[in-house]
Amino acid sequence: MAAGALIQGRYRLQELIGRGGMGEVWRAVDESLGRKVAVKCLKPVSTSADAGFARVLQERFRREARVAAALQHRGVTVVHDFGEHDGVLYIVMELLDGRNLLQVLQDTQGDPLPVPDVMDIAEQVAAALAYTHAQGIVHRDLKPANIMRLSDGSVKICDFGIARLGHDIGFTSRLTGTGVAMGTPHYMSPEQIGADEEIDHRSDLYSLGCVLYEITTGAPPFDLGDAWAVLVGHRDTVPEPPSAHRAGLPDELDRLILDLLSKAPDDRPQNAADVAGRLKAMRAAPFPTSVPAAAPDAGLPFWARDSAVRAGGRRTTAPRAARTPPELTGAWSTRAAVPAASPSPQLLGMLAGRHDAGISLARLGRWREAEETHRAVAGERERALGADHEDTLASRYELAFCLSRLGRADEALRMYEYVAAARHRLLGSDHPATLAARQEAAYVLGQLGRHVDAHQGYSAVLTARERLLGADHPDTLACRHNLAFNLGRLGRFDESYIMAAEVAAARARVLGPAHPDTLASRCEAAYLLGQLGRWADALEAYRQVAAVRAEELGDEHPDTLAARYEMGIALGRLGRSPEAYELYRDLVASRTRASGAADPETLRARHGLGVNLGRLSRWEEALTEARDVAALRERVLGPDHPDTLVSKREIAVALGWLGRWTTALSVYRDVADARERVLGPAHPDALASRNDEAHCLEQLGRAGEALALYRRVAAQRRAEPAS
Repeated sequence: MAAGALIQGRYRLQELIGRGGMGEVWRAVDESLGRKVAVKCLKPVSTSADAGFARVLQERFRREARVAAALQHRGVTVVHDFGEHDGVLYIVMELLDGRNLLQVLQDTQGDPLPVPDVMDIAEQVAAALAYTHAQGIVHRDLKPANIMRLSDGSVKICDFGIARLGHDIGFTSRLTGTGVAMGTPHYMSPEQIGADEEIDHRSDLYSLGCVLYEITTGAPPFDLGDAWAVLVGHRDTVPEPPSAHRAGLPDELDRLILDLLSKAPDDRPQNAADVAGRLKAMRAAPFPTSVPAAAPDAGLPFWARDSAVRAGGRRTTAPRAARTPPELTGAWSTRAAVPAASPSPQLLGMLAGRHDAGISLARLGRWREAEETHRAVAGERERALGADHEDTLASRYELAFCLSRLGRADEALRMYEYVAAARHRLLGSDHPATLAARQEAAYVLGQLGRHVDAHQGYSAVLTARERLLGADHPDTLACRHNLAFNLGRLGRFDESYIMAAEVAAARARVLGPAHPDTLASRCEAAYLLGQLGRWADALEAYRQVAAVRAEELGDEHPDTLAARYEMGIALGRLGRSPEAYELYRDLVASRTRASGAADPETLRARHGLGVNLGRLSRWEEALTEARDVAALRERVLGPDHPDTLVSKREIAVALGWLGRWTTALSVYRDVADARERVLGPAHPDALASRNDEAHCLEQLGRAGEALALYRRVAAQRRAEPAS
């Protein structure tokens, strides 16, 4: 590969930033979305390999890369895309602003890191491993070079799944005459050395122990010149305590590292969550006074150090409180702000790290925190770079995305329209970044019930994408997928289903039948089958998607569970409520294990459980469930979020079935008022809520009020197409 090369018509390579046994890593630009990425190009398969082996290898690559791409945790590097280009396998990842631990150790010229940094890094890595191990994924090649310390203080593990790919492709070296697969010998667990021993998540914990030993003492536990001697050390030799090389080390940290380095997996901590818990307890304890004096800012998190630089260039030794990074605030503004002076690289690096942290929070579903982060970074970028700088607009774009997911569609639309207009002015109407903003604006128009406007927006973007990229480009297909979705919301179900099925077939041809985007389009086609009354066909389609996702990603992967959720809806519509109830009960348990009791998807599953309790005429239980879910959703998502209002409506439904119509009327009215306030009085959901209110008035014998409300709703529905 060379600078300027274009991979798959999308990723433009700019600068080589790393090279190793597996291949090369390039800084690149995703020209479809206008974002910076890292592209890892793996070495091509040997020309001596037969065609059958190459096919198996490519399929294994897709499988491993797909698993890596499914990982969503702040401590794991995000994989955006993967594929093959001119015989080269490639993976597209987020571009990280920071240095890996190997580079950090080289910077210190062999000196160990401060103890607070060691524990901070260790706790973050352990938390990431706890998540990935819960997904059934073992890293197998954890080492300092695969752990990145970012400028914002966060730590990320890189190259999940890559180690096994390297072994299959033959990239890993072997010790001459031994037949023992060699990863990086200084960090290999004893069970990795024996070819017949089974490898599980506890192997990663041993490797973590090796990494911690090195950053604590300045050298790995078995620092021998001969690779075979290193392996024998891992297998047979008890390591010296880290405290033997570093006086004053906290006893608990010393003991934890030795526990991780136990030869037998059963003697180590049994899971990464336990390791993270021990580290958290250590960090909460008072720091021992016997530790040698550190630099004046050693108590600060490493990303905050050197932030107090005065005009003369001298670092101050001000108290910690005086040297924390400035608060990032600032309201969104459309004025063309101009920076007062050239911003420092340190400030820009910190803001880039905060921006990436916001994206990671969003991937975890922590929308409020993500929204606050992007709003703060956008304000600071505007002051430093100007309102129309590409980085400022990127933060506005991500902020709009968070607002849309928080149910604040009006705010999101205004911001998307602002970003689209600015990008149009600066980059042109057909630039990928401009089109991305226009497409998201169309999505939010759909959220607001303005499906005619959304249709026009999607159609315009689709025309541009087809002209620029072709009908089968992934971005074109993504736009067609959204257009099909919107056609369904316009009630044009036949057209919508045909288009969704066509997109699913095209994505299967271009991306593969098991690609997440292909399965998303198959789910949309299944949804439309339901809208056409073909619930049995919809159930079978969802079941097929769930089976593929279970095989590719695991039974408890979020995407697998999402397909099972839709199966429950189809079962309920088919009158098979006992089966739907059992499915949702299992789904609630799976979601709780995977994400916690208050996660939005757990609450969605509980909502489905409550609906089917009602269908089984267990209305008191349904009412209790609806109240619990509504209270949790209000706390997690906010009182006016669409999901919160759906749960409140379910409370009213249960109250009505229990004959408590006066209380039900109050709840129906609250939901209708909230929907009108958030979505507008003509939104279909707001009108449906007013109909609910009218029905309740009928049940209370207030026929005149009910009739007047029915007429008002009918008049608004007749007037809606003209609006």
